[in-house]
Amino acid sequence: MNVAELKARACAAVDDLAEQLLDASHEIHAHPELNFAEHHAHDTLCAAIRQHGLDVTAHAFGVETAFDARAGSTGVTVAVLCEYDALPGIGHACGHNVIATAGLGAGLALASIAEQAGGRLRLMGTPAEEGGGGKIVLARNGAFAGIDAAMMVHPADADLVRMDTIALQQLSARFHGRAAHAAAAPWDGRNALDAAVLGYVNVAALRQHIRPTERIHGVFVRGGDKANIVPAETEMEWIVRSPTVHGLGELKQRVVTCLDSAAAACGCTTTHQWDPVTYADMLDNGPMVASYVANAAAVGRSVLDPAGVGRAVVGSTDMGNVSYLVPSIHPMIRVAPDGVAIHTVEFAEHAASPAGDRAVIDGAKIMAMTAIDLWCQPGLAAEATAAWRQASAARPAVDVLA
Repeated sequence: MNVAELKARACAAVDDLAEQLLDASHEIHAHPELNFAEHHAHDTLCAAIRQHGLDVTAHAFGVETAFDARAGSTGVTVAVLCEYDALPGIGHACGHNVIATAGLGAGLALASIAEQAGGRLRLMGTPAEEGGGGKIVLARNGAFAGIDAAMMVHPADADLVRMDTIALQQLSARFHGRAAHAAAAPWDGRNALDAAVLGYVNVAALRQHIRPTERIHGVFVRGGDKANIVPAETEMEWIVRSPTVHGLGELKQRVVTCLDSAAAACGCTTTHQWDPVTYADMLDNGPMVASYVANAAAVGRSVLDPAGVGRAVVGSTDMGNVSYLVPSIHPMIRVAPDGVAIHTVEFAEHAASPAGDRAVIDGAKIMAMTAIDLWCQPGLAAEATAAWRQASAARPAVDVLA
């Protein structure tokens, strides 16, 4: 069976699965779940996989809401990744219901032809992308060992070859002062809220002197207990982003200096706790991207380079860490009209719209065909590996699982 015939069979399989895929997408969308608590989505996806005769390991690699299914016995190992966590308050405003079910469709279609195509499939459920670093946790537990290539699609307001992915780490900063009666003896107090406010102002001033590609944003989590008590304890949460995981270290230190100096000015102290996962930048794999673009054209999608059309989507994802471990792609698939940004209520509505449904089916077909290229196109998997090694060598050595 040649490549064209295999692709036709995979696309037909997705069409046969369409009703079930869209039902699953709407079901996950209607039941949004946060980091590492995606039990309904996990169970829904695992049940669908089992229904089609594919063995699936639930609660995989020590993560309660992860799963791992495998097919094929020889050849290149391609992983199709599913995300399904939501955002607090605004549900599936990142469209992870689309990611999950496009991945499900691609995985089931590929499983049905893996032996004939001479390839191996890994269909993986990777929870907690929205800040929890689920893929990083899975990687630490060996989930990506033996994988030759990994892929997923991410919803957006355009079809793009990539998201402009930057490195990220979250910081919890606490300011410690001394309580006092704000009217009777304010001089006895050391105002931790003042320290936090000055810290915010310091970071705001720092923003003028960072690169346009860097980002720092924070919120007050705790500001005090009562207005007539000098606040003794306050807390802030910050997210620090830089174009590469290597450059993130310097920016993190500058942020900490802003906060520490503010505390010192107010006679207070600080403690910092960096999140245990650091999101890396994304190494998009050129040969895999080219295959994806060609296969997208086959289903009527023109996938654009954001650098050429001024349509960049900037964000952070733990798929970046995966891309440092294996050749990977993270293209964007259109589910919303131009200008509707991810992480908005409006985008959440589009994720379960007819355009979102089309993205589920198209995304499943495009990924399945791209995996078939990796399995069957002579030399493509080797080209992907060579390009990944070259991109990795161009970056300073970092441990993306630290």
